[in-house]
Amino acid sequence: MPPIFAVGDIHGQLSQLQQALDYIVEDPEAGAPVVFLGDFVDRGPESSAVIETLMRGQSLGLSWICLMGNHDRFFLRYLENPFYQDPQTRNPHFYTDPPIGGDKTLASYGVDADPRRDPKEIHADAVAAVPQAHRDWLAALPRVYETEQQIFVHAGLRPGVPIAEQSEDDLLWIRRAFLNDTRDYGRLVVHGHTAIDVPHLYANRLNMDGGAGYGNPLYPALLLGGEVFLLGSHGRVRL
Repeated sequence: MPPIFAVGDIHGQLSQLQQALDYIVEDPEAGAPVVFLGDFVDRGPESSAVIETLMRGQSLGLSWICLMGNHDRFFLRYLENPFYQDPQTRNPHFYTDPPIGGDKTLASYGVDADPRRDPKEIHADAVAAVPQAHRDWLAALPRVYETEQQIFVHAGLRPGVPIAEQSEDDLLWIRRAFLNDTRDYGRLVVHGHTAIDVPHLYANRLNMDGGAGYGNPLYPALLLGGEVFLLGSHGRVRL
């Protein structure tokens, strides 16, 4: 089984991303593909720099696969409509509301998202500040990446639905129906989206969202020969 690395939700945490990349570079399998599971923006302070880092790596020819997360899509839709509210959220929220954390993303582009400002003015500043290249890159992100041994996706899969028929909303937002499902999907499903204290391997899936958006470390994983290892300052730790 060819080796492959996975990195969970980054949420604007540039220093955590750089540390995770350092761990990967130090691993003997460095050079194998790296799959980033989405949610590159919001909550953390450096979303713009995170996007720039990932774009630059791809432009240099690194084998980096970047998937779209629900926050990445929310950002794009906000740039089209300042009053957009994603119906998949548990409670109605605008992009700049604290639970979403879009105000931090806008600040990374130099936009003042102070809630006392006119939302239309904030939006106009955002449209002017976000480079078109960033928007184009986000819009082109794939929703799923498949290998012979794994299915990589941001949130998860709707049980019983073929990959080709999965809805984008499920791929980016699903939780309970997927998380509570114990069936064998034929391949390991590697996902993020649902924050836990540290990445965890289950019988049928690997949750890589260790809560970097809430201040936790961003641990990359190495999937190698049917085993999964977290990478950190002490090298590999088998899950």
